[in-house]
Amino acid sequence: TVEVEVNGWSKLVVGCLYPVEPDLIVRTRTKMVDKVRKLILEFLLAHSPDSPALLEMAKEYGADRDRFEKEPSFCLVCGLCVRYCAEVKKKNVIGFVDKGGKREISFIPELAAKECWDCKECFPLCPTSYLQAAYHLTKAIAFPSLEMAAR
Repeated sequence: TVEVEVNGWSKLVVGCLYPVEPDLIVRTRTKMVDKVRKLILEFLLAHSPDSPALLEMAKEYGADRDRFEKEPSFCLVCGLCVRYCAEVKKKNVIGFVDKGGKREISFIPELAAKECWDCKECFPLCPTSYLQAAYHLTKAIAFPSLEMAAR
């Protein structure tokens, strides 16, 4: 979230999605920007209360990790893994399923079995390490005989 100003009018926007235009002024740290970021962090901490990256940012913005009831899902649905796989690797092995509050990430088992074994480049991008668990869960469900043989 950033604050942009054009022709004397300012508003809060998602910085990475807002188009550049002439005379655009972008402010990354204002009272309103910090307030919104704090609220977003508090919400994210309800889903991933032990994420080191979130805890570090929460300290910076003074976010209360106990503001919202905990609903640990581990995945923040940030989309870093989805974008990396699609835009950098051009594989589209992982994607979003459902919409709104039910949105989550999911591997396509048949593709993951072929593409992810030697790659796993998206794993370090995950701020909660959820991706590793999702991958192994997908592998176990899609290929139970491989999991049994590994034991």
